[in-house]
Amino acid sequence: MSITATNIKKTFGTYTALSGVDLTVPTGKLVALLGPSGSGKTTLLRIIAGLEFADPGSGRINFHGEDVTDVPAGKRGVGFVFQHYALFRHMTVAENVAFGLTVRARALRPSKEEIAERVNKLLRLVQLEALGQRYPTQLSGGQRQRIALARALAVEPKVLLLDEPFGALDAKVRKELRRWLRQFQDEIGISTIFVTHDQEEALELADEVVVMNNARIEQVGTPQAVYDHPASPFVYTFLGNVNRLQLPWRGLPTGDPQHAPVTDEKARVAFVRPHELEVLRYHVSTEGEPAVVRGIHSAGSIARLTAVRGDNEYIDVELSRQQLEELELAVGDKVLLRVHRSRTFAEDYAI
Repeated sequence: MSITATNIKKTFGTYTALSGVDLTVPTGKLVALLGPSGSGKTTLLRIIAGLEFADPGSGRINFHGEDVTDVPAGKRGVGFVFQHYALFRHMTVAENVAFGLTVRARALRPSKEEIAERVNKLLRLVQLEALGQRYPTQLSGGQRQRIALARALAVEPKVLLLDEPFGALDAKVRKELRRWLRQFQDEIGISTIFVTHDQEEALELADEVVVMNNARIEQVGTPQAVYDHPASPFVYTFLGNVNRLQLPWRGLPTGDPQHAPVTDEKARVAFVRPHELEVLRYHVSTEGEPAVVRGIHSAGSIARLTAVRGDNEYIDVELSRQQLEELELAVGDKVLLRVHRSRTFAEDYAI
């Protein structure tokens, strides 16, 4: 079931939440709406769900070619999972999962036996089949989120929408659930959109990432494409750590298209990720940009070094612990920095 949103505009008084947004979600794909708070991602998700409506005269929503713009949320065939689960505390896990089926009109309601069978199947699917008679307060946060997902799937939705599904969980549980959700998505193959402000989450989970900012879509692409080839300074800075190097810079790649050389005469800033920099001990005959080591952080699998170029241009570098040991650096040492990959933008487009 494909999802298409066309020219979606939404204002709240004088505030513009969405400004002519177009979005296409291919059938069976997991798409992340990624962006900071206030970028419009949750508003777009709620309009797709039918919980909000675009401004009059703007935009259409289609599910697999069928116009659902004016269809109420309850009739769109959408499964929606909220950040804070929204489970009924007075109901057992099984009753929560079955809720969407039991409140259907009598003519559309499955039999008690059919409901019980579907609930058991879904509990097995989310790997919680032994917990059907417990109450939500007796479950961990990760378990409650999986129950919320099972409840959304019980009504056999056409599409699945997740709003910051792991936002209320601690880092360890988030990581475990991300891995589980990716495997789960591969198994059920339902068209899914999830909202997140977590870059790592989006890049790890999604088939396609939609980066949003200031009520607009900045870039759409595979995780690899948006990370390796950001379309704007905002995308570059939002998708992980990045250095903004003031030009000119000795040792910046030139002439190799793969390394995005400086070709724009207006360019004053080069964007370089910490792992795209090489550190060498200083030698007068060696090519590179001089800098002074100001900090060394070797705890963890990757070593991090902070260097200062000139008076106050701080530069972050990531390298292996073995490389750091071989360099035998100390705070205050003079080094040379080389750039392996960079991207430049016109002066009036740099942030």
